[in-house]
Amino acid sequence: MATITATHGRDTGLFGRMGAMVSEFVAAVAEARRMADRYEHLNRMSNSELARHGYAREDIPQIVANGR
Repeated sequence: MATITATHGRDTGLFGRMGAMVSEFVAAVAEARRMADRYEHLNRMSNSELARHGYAREDIPQIVANGR
């Protein structure tokens, strides 16, 4: 039995690669911004507010990095 698989690949030309790099860069900047916003939000919480969520202040960097 023979099967055919079709995949939609990216353009591998110069402009395709540059476009992919720009797209990945923009996505990484957006993710970094979301992480910074999350860090600031958690950092502004009081220790009791953090505890209600099951967090400790010293765990904020790990919480943000792990996406919890």
